[in-house]
Amino acid sequence: MSLRIRRCRHLLIEPRERVALDLAALLNGGDSLVAEQAWIALAAHLDEEVELDPAELAALGAAPLQAWTDGTAFSATHGEGVVERLLDSGLLLSEPPRREEANRRDTELRELHWWTPAAVTHARSRWSGVDAERGDNGAPGSVEAMIERFGAPPPELVSLREPAQRTPLPMPSASALSDLLSRRMSCRNFDAATALGLDDLGGILHRVFGVQGRHELAPGAVALKKGSPSGGGLHPLEAYLLVQRVDGIAPGLYHYHAGDHALEPMGRPDDGAALASAFVAGQPWFADAPVLVAICARFWRHQWKYRNHPKAYRVLHLEAGHFSQTLFLAAAERDLGAFITAAINEHAVEQAFGLSPGADGPLAVCGFGARAARMETFELDPNHRVWPEGSGAA
Repeated sequence: MSLRIRRCRHLLIEPRERVALDLAALLNGGDSLVAEQAWIALAAHLDEEVELDPAELAALGAAPLQAWTDGTAFSATHGEGVVERLLDSGLLLSEPPRREEANRRDTELRELHWWTPAAVTHARSRWSGVDAERGDNGAPGSVEAMIERFGAPPPELVSLREPAQRTPLPMPSASALSDLLSRRMSCRNFDAATALGLDDLGGILHRVFGVQGRHELAPGAVALKKGSPSGGGLHPLEAYLLVQRVDGIAPGLYHYHAGDHALEPMGRPDDGAALASAFVAGQPWFADAPVLVAICARFWRHQWKYRNHPKAYRVLHLEAGHFSQTLFLAAAERDLGAFITAAINEHAVEQAFGLSPGADGPLAVCGFGARAARMETFELDPNHRVWPEGSGAA
């Protein structure tokens, strides 16, 4: 069977400039710094980026995107070595497949109707093995260190007019909602010895992710009502749980069935604490939560409607934010702590729950549970609604 080839579907090419030290130029009295340009291929179906030389770049640009073409004729035009390197990298795909996994993932992404910049962004921003405690997450460190490095941050408030030009507004009257909002804050101090009550788990999951109502829009198309809004009423976000300490629930991995309000078991990890740490990129103040919830998008449901849409990926993150706020409020109502973090190792979540990254992907990890008796890690509570003055970290 003759080899047929085509280019991968979701691909961006980034020109990068490298600055190197030229010792010869320096010794001759010239400029010691030399800039070199490199072409980097960023493909949504690959876990690694690929550097291209000019011949490979030209061949890749000439390869068809949809239809398969004869590999022998293409190699005759662009060079057999060039084509072989592109096939080995996975940027060129072949039938029969040279790299079966690359072919499979590219085919899957083609069928999911991703907008190419979003597909590449999602793929290239996924972490694997990042540990925030080691400092390998790119964060510059303390606020003091950031100010020393970058200068003072932009002002905390935006003022577009002089005070005399502003129209004062009436303050809202006190209510149960205002009290709840004042107690809504991120928890970084969980009680590592206290289990979460089953009623608390069920109550929060139902408030946040559970189905509150249904409406059939057309035969086979059902819209759900939940506690947070969703683009197009599709509700493509799913809750995958790592249970560590919950009364009446065995530690392990679960999927929350939003319609039945039930947990579906998905196995028990050998080391749940290590997996929790991997989920939240080594942030110990989050890994101690009794239950961690990976908010994962069913891209294939969302993009059934929003095909190749430039706003689709952004909407999913907005939805994750809405759901996390509802989770914070539901936890605060029960005097529990909660958190959300996007600093996660997506690969660890995908592997734990058997998710295919192009079809079902984690956007963030939340958690909730009882607070510790003392604040060891700083939490922002300027009004001391949760932590009394002198109760812990300054």
